Amino acid sequence: MAQLRLHPDRALPAGDGIRAVARRIYHSTRELPLLCMHGHVDAAVLADDERFSDPAHLLVVPDHYVTRMLVSQGVTLDQLGVSHLDGTTVETDPRAIWRIFCAHWHLFQGTPSRYWLEHEITEVLKLDLVPGPDTADELYDLIDARLSEPGFRPRTLLDAFNIELMATTDSATSPLHDHSRLREAGLGDRVVPTFRPDALTHVDHAGWTGQLERLQELSGVDTGNYDGYLAALRERRAAFVAAGARATDHGHVTAAAEPLSPAEAQRIYAEARNGAVTPEAAEAFAGHMLYEMARMSCDDGLVMQIHPGVLRDHDPDIHATFGSDRGFDIPIAAEFTRSLRPLLTAFGRDPNFRVILFTVDETVYSRELAPLAGVYPAVRLGAPWWFLDSPDGMRRFREAVTETAGFYNTSGFVDDTRAFLSIPARHDLARRIDAGYLARLVVEHRLTEDEATEAAVSLAYRLPQEAYARRSG
Repeated sequence: MAQLRLHPDRALPAGDGIRAVARRIYHSTRELPLLCMHGHVDAAVLADDERFSDPAHLLVVPDHYVTRMLVSQGVTLDQLGVSHLDGTTVETDPRAIWRIFCAHWHLFQGTPSRYWLEHEITEVLKLDLVPGPDTADELYDLIDARLSEPGFRPRTLLDAFNIELMATTDSATSPLHDHSRLREAGLGDRVVPTFRPDALTHVDHAGWTGQLERLQELSGVDTGNYDGYLAALRERRAAFVAAGARATDHGHVTAAAEPLSPAEAQRIYAEARNGAVTPEAAEAFAGHMLYEMARMSCDDGLVMQIHPGVLRDHDPDIHATFGSDRGFDIPIAAEFTRSLRPLLTAFGRDPNFRVILFTVDETVYSRELAPLAGVYPAVRLGAPWWFLDSPDGMRRFREAVTETAGFYNTSGFVDDTRAFLSIPARHDLARRIDAGYLARLVVEHRLTEDEATEAAVSLAYRLPQEAYARRSG
């Protein structure tokens, strides 16, 4: 039976000379703490600190990278145990779900999902079975037994993974109860929330009225008019700051940040409350609110994260049946230069403002993002995100942006995952890819090895530490 073994030089460049340099650079970063500043692990997982339920619901069901690949080959979300919004019964046997995953293991060849899953199986779970139809049940039993060990509780894994700081992503209307429990457990400075206001700033989204009522309830501010709405958002931001938040997170379709006049903003807000807003007005209001969020960041010091360019829920039937985040979000072209000009003209040189830009559109790396980060003090380039946090995607990012933005106008590496066990794999991969890129600069005599090692440490640790540092506000 084949055994799963990870090569110590995996993802490092080919060629003995450059690989030897890359290996030395990588070894300077491999033990550094992890800063996980753009994550989606549910705070309740750490607050509850309970045993992970089973292998399927840990490694398959919640991971849309995994499920979308299986769906692309004819497996249904029902078969994978993804619940319907109406509560309709789906596959409930985790072993059956796991067998489907193992039977389709070959689909992940060459993908970052395979890299992460192999790391999770070997380095985290300490097992060596290759997933497959003949090993599915044995591997399931071995993982299930491992998950029962005290060392595999979520909080214990924070230490095992050497996670120094983790940010979750939380709705602006979250009461932050789980973060309160984490503070009581002494983890309040280690697991912090991130303010995500999208459900309130996109006034044409389903459920916006309910979100508005919840905003008023939590903030204690009347949201009957536009001024009250802004005041309530400021109040919620203050609550997040008090809970340790470092950043906000904005997932708009475009990066447009064009301010409206107060009268126009009030008009659109009133129309939305009356259920009569047009798609064009809602889009304009969303861009206006991105600008207003930047203004608020100057006041309270929260770092702003913007990641546009994704058409969410591409298949309306899947969305209607299963809800969002089911693997049907598809990238579209992004534009930053004109879209962000009003925001950066107003705040791009403000010492109290920091904005980190993410994209899944590689065409804007060298044309727009690197030049913006290379001149505006407030701008940093986020790590390759979503479909691009892959070995070749990370290499292309470095090659496209470094000559214009350098290393020190980036955020360094921050992972973007709900899959808790994959966090160390993602950081390890980024450190290997950066080591390989830096090694090439060394062997081409463009950097000394000492300089390359210093840059590697900065990319892995110092830059995310600085990019997400608490700002004075």
